[in-house]
Amino acid sequence: MIGQIIQFTIDALSLGSLYALMALGLVIVYGILKLVNFAYGELIMVTGYTLFLLSGSPLPWIVMAGCGILMAVFFGILTELIAFRPVRAKSVTAVLITSFAFSTLLQNAALLFISPRSRQVPLPDLFTQSVELAGVIIPLRNIITIIFAVVLLILFALLLKKTVLGIALRAAASEFRMARMLGVPANLVISLAFAISGFFAGVVGILWLGRIGVVLPTIGLEPLLIAFIATVIGGMRSLQGAVLGGYLLAFIDISLNYTLPQDLLQFRDAFTFSFVILLLVLKPEGLIKGPATGQRT
Repeated sequence: MIGQIIQFTIDALSLGSLYALMALGLVIVYGILKLVNFAYGELIMVTGYTLFLLSGSPLPWIVMAGCGILMAVFFGILTELIAFRPVRAKSVTAVLITSFAFSTLLQNAALLFISPRSRQVPLPDLFTQSVELAGVIIPLRNIITIIFAVVLLILFALLLKKTVLGIALRAAASEFRMARMLGVPANLVISLAFAISGFFAGVVGILWLGRIGVVLPTIGLEPLLIAFIATVIGGMRSLQGAVLGGYLLAFIDISLNYTLPQDLLQFRDAFTFSFVILLLVLKPEGLIKGPATGQRT
């Protein structure tokens, strides 16, 4: 019984850590621009293909992982420069279209220049090893995911509260127009928000690839959907809500895995979305209401 509780807890926390980081990367941008970055999932794809392309190099794996995260940051900033900045002052529809277009462009580039088939990425032994805890075999990657998530969430909280950049980000998320009037450089803050979002996507990409071991052009679709659902559950304008939504969504998924009969497991997503709909009926603004916001530009 204790072993089952430990396994359930580790499974829920590790999956929730991934979901929370995904949701946080998405809501960082939404908090400032009030727009969803639908090219966010492709940053995970970029991370994976960077690892794949460097797999034949003599570089240590940790260096390849760092390059993958840096490429996610670079393409995060590129998303803002190409898909958001030229049209963000015009209309929400224009930004949504350019965001989708940039996402499709990256997917098709992977299809044309790399491969439409899944490709295996190099992974260290840590991602395939297991440890025994109270008689339960726990994949080491689950523990690594939890540790990384906790450290990143703490560092990000300190960044927001203790640094000038954090103060500028919070001010822009709360009242963007007023922050600009007070001298906050709007374009710089937005680019930094996309860079931080790309960093989270890169880390998620490494941890996500550690679970599945392969990369393909459509790998970002599932993380994007998960991140979007988690932010809606937690509250689209709340960073804390995004984290809470990620962990709650993972708890629902793992609970259904443990409780549903085998012949109903194929309908797990239907049960999950039913819970999400029920939550939104009860709390349409999400579990945590974010700060009141002003105009996007």
